[in-house]
Amino acid sequence: MITHTNIATIENAVRELTEWLGRVAQVVAPPVLRIALAIPFFKSGWLKWDGFLSLSPAAAYLFEDEFKLHLFGQAYDFPIPTAVAFLDGVAEIVFPVLLVIGLATRFSALALLVMTGVIQLVVPEGWANFHLPWAALAVAIIALGPGKLSLDHLAASLCRPQALRKAGHD
Repeated sequence: MITHTNIATIENAVRELTEWLGRVAQVVAPPVLRIALAIPFFKSGWLKWDGFLSLSPAAAYLFEDEFKLHLFGQAYDFPIPTAVAFLDGVAEIVFPVLLVIGLATRFSALALLVMTGVIQLVVPEGWANFHLPWAALAVAIIALGPGKLSLDHLAASLCRPQALRKAGHD
């Protein structure tokens, strides 16, 4: 027989379980979001290099001849395409690595969000399958922050006690 006490016990168990799931998700979600956003950019960036700081001819070709900015119904060439290709290649390696380790996390997510906007201007038909999910991941990372499993969190926790001691709160 179901009693009021049994229902209250079940409600408490469900509440405790959902609170526990929430605490676990607060730890797990940020690094998962960071990795999910980092992977496609890192893979793309890796293909742009023939060696250390040696841009591949294919990457230069893409920015010189293939990639166009679609603005106001027109397609425009990239200005200084080789320099843009080089900067893009560097950014697609550096920002994903920073995201994965959780260092300068919000800045890195913002940089990849801006890159996603530029990519949207180059490949407008990719918005639903790629650009929207990438933008959502970047915004979520910016909103949630790096999480506890990050170098940002470690640095903040190491710096916080020193700041409190200096302020006389020790």
